[in-house]
Amino acid sequence: MSVNVPGRLPRLGRMNMLAWWAEHLARAILQEPLPRRWAHVQGVAAQARSLAPVTGADADLLEAAAWLHDIGYAPGLTVTGLHALDGARYLRDAQHADALLCQLVAHHSCAIIEAEERGLADILCSELEPVPYALSSVLTCCDMTTSPDGELMPVEQRLAEIHDRYGLGHLVSRSIQRATPMILSAVEQVHHRATQIA
Repeated sequence: MSVNVPGRLPRLGRMNMLAWWAEHLARAILQEPLPRRWAHVQGVAAQARSLAPVTGADADLLEAAAWLHDIGYAPGLTVTGLHALDGARYLRDAQHADALLCQLVAHHSCAIIEAEERGLADILCSELEPVPYALSSVLTCCDMTTSPDGELMPVEQRLAEIHDRYGLGHLVSRSIQRATPMILSAVEQVHHRATQIA
């Protein structure tokens, strides 16, 4: 698949080119092999789009990251088992995507915690620097308040759903347990910013 995109693209009317490209790429990668993951990604992207007043000039970038945040689960892209890293590497190496987009995907939803659990934290941080909290918190909020089927879901229910899906001793459950305070803080801060703008 070769849908290369240059860095930041200009806005064309109401359509954001980076998000448009990301949606089409995510659809090509996820829709058939992982339909439930595709449903989740659509919900996350819809939330990112709804938060455009909060994200301002970064709205296109954040929506693009929302579309692409889980592509690392796709067959053929999984290398390390850390989907955030695998997806970001694909975007960087095969798609030559914007560096900040790759970093958002790599570090979404406190991925550094799972990277530590997998022994990949040094690799993740050396290859793809963390992004500013103001950006990463929005993507975390969108991801952690969207069900696996793409529906809005309170963050506490989403965290419980992840624990139920993976089981108590699973590496992902352990990672989410450790990341819970950071996830809750991100969601609270983004919701606060949204209410201030509304």
